[in-house]
Amino acid sequence: MNVLFIEDDRMNRRVVRDMLDVAGAQMEEAESAEIGLERIEAEDFDMILVDLRMPGMDGLSCLSQIMIQAPRPVVMISSLTAEGADATLEAIELGAVDFIAKPAGTVSLEIDRLRPVLIEKIRGAVHAKIRPTLRLKERIRHQFRGAGVVPKPARLDRSEARRAATHAVPGLILVGTSTGGPAALDVVLSQLPKQLRWPVMVAQHMPANFTGAFARRLDRNCELEVVEVGRPMLLHPGTIYIGRGDADVVVSSRAAGMHAMPVPARRDYPWHPSVERMVRSALEHYDATRLIGVLMTGMGNDGAAAMTELRQRGGRTIAEAESTSVVWGMPGELVKNGGADLVRPVDEIAASLAEWLEADAVH
Repeated sequence: MNVLFIEDDRMNRRVVRDMLDVAGAQMEEAESAEIGLERIEAEDFDMILVDLRMPGMDGLSCLSQIMIQAPRPVVMISSLTAEGADATLEAIELGAVDFIAKPAGTVSLEIDRLRPVLIEKIRGAVHAKIRPTLRLKERIRHQFRGAGVVPKPARLDRSEARRAATHAVPGLILVGTSTGGPAALDVVLSQLPKQLRWPVMVAQHMPANFTGAFARRLDRNCELEVVEVGRPMLLHPGTIYIGRGDADVVVSSRAAGMHAMPVPARRDYPWHPSVERMVRSALEHYDATRLIGVLMTGMGNDGAAAMTELRQRGGRTIAEAESTSVVWGMPGELVKNGGADLVRPVDEIAASLAEWLEADAVH
């Protein structure tokens, strides 16, 4: 495994080199984006680590050049700040497959926490697929949005939406993603119609500092309202609920109706927000026939067992196809378990959901 780390801080480069040496990976260094791009032209690296904040050419500009000139898996190193969250999500739109959040200051301050995360994400990125057509689409959309060319999608007036939501919620869509998930969610959720009769709950593995910014970005791109679940929230049809990072999101029954509720992370669930815990909580409060599970790109197997059970109990499930998954871990496990009703490319998932809900409305 041959890794290039583009980072201006010498201490950070040394710490990461030591971690990768222990893991048996070879790391080359570049102290600036300009030098890194020269190294990429001269040598074939398995993956690239890029710090977002560097003097001269910054990490986003460097990433854009990599994606245009020599596309390959890139993992961004980002700070745990609001500014860092926005820049990181922009990097995902431009083609980065994943990111690692670090505290302010040097990596060495949090080395024990970062070591397993860094190794896992680098290994996952090495096997990640770059999706040229989607990456190009995302880059063009990003450029147009930045220029103010693309207007916000029309959506129902909020008061009208709330009046419609006074009716009982007929069912619930549950979506789980990890590595590659932000770009995949942007594709799927932005295609859902504004008349969607069911709410959508999303568990995307992500730090707490990032999920608020992520929900706001999705809200700008989607016809449906998108909110971060930072408190108990009544489930409304046609609303997308993003689980807050570093915690879990579950379904809770209250006097006013079903709620999406943030709860502290539990050790028996290794990833957060946990897809497995979200789905199992929904099965406690809904008949499985009123649930649809969607499992998309991501390392590991989070959610595969619970969604398999959901299908066995009469619910419906969709797994993202390997052809469009950045990492076919989570959806692949669902397919291996026999838990997927449908296996669809990411750009066909929303249409499958709409078709199911239209058929459900007729009956």
